[in-house]
Amino acid sequence: MRLGLITALGAFLLDQLSKWYISKQVLHDVSSINIFPFFNVTEAWNTGVSFSMFNNGGLMGTFLLSAFALLVVFFLLSWLKNEQNKLIQVSLGFIIGGALGNVLDRVRFGAVYDFLDFYYQSWHWPVFNLADSFICIGAFLIIAHSLLSRKQSLKEAVK
Repeated sequence: MRLGLITALGAFLLDQLSKWYISKQVLHDVSSINIFPFFNVTEAWNTGVSFSMFNNGGLMGTFLLSAFALLVVFFLLSWLKNEQNKLIQVSLGFIIGGALGNVLDRVRFGAVYDFLDFYYQSWHWPVFNLADSFICIGAFLIIAHSLLSRKQSLKEAVK
């Protein structure tokens, strides 16, 4: 459990520090900076969930999304408490830390601060932040581990 909690704390702190740094030091007087031909640092406030789905929920939406995220965090913490696999502990930590980073933004600002803007020509991926990245990486690792473990179990069963 300790490894997952340390990972969650690290993900949370990196997310919050990156949001502070980008908003106060990088974009303090502009809304967007082009870094590469496929990447901008762009200020965006997301009142919805991932990719701005369920946007415009107002104060009630902020409360409901935060409450749901905290319920998920409590579920993941109970999973983490009993998890022996170190990769799953780290994965759960990524998800927990990312979720808490976005919840803190919702509570403080009523929206989540996003700034990573990847694009190709005129097509832009929805702007996101490190918390979103940690959540996706953690979920991907859990799914990959599950699929690979299942494949290994099937190989052993066939022997």
